[in-house]
Amino acid sequence: MTGGGHGERGDVDIAEWSTRFDLLSDPHRLEILIVLHRRPGIIVGDLATAVGRTETAVSQALRVLRHQGWVSSTRVGRSVSYRLDDDTVHELLHWMGAGHGHT
Repeated sequence: MTGGGHGERGDVDIAEWSTRFDLLSDPHRLEILIVLHRRPGIIVGDLATAVGRTETAVSQALRVLRHQGWVSSTRVGRSVSYRLDDDTVHELLHWMGAGHGHT
């Protein structure tokens, strides 16, 4: 965030930040983002195992995150791998204490 205004909204994209915080407020999406942060290129099955959710539930969450532009996917043979693709979310995860490494 830039600018030095006190209470001014002109330097803050309220809609964008509201959407970011709304998406981050869901514990399942947040957990998925943390795993993607730690294990870029993970496939859905491994991601579902890592977060203890079904592949269907994880796929639905990934669809929302891809639509927002936070996550990208790459086909690898018959599988699809996912990675975190948003620098701001990456920095927020660091700020929250999520380091790089395996879960």
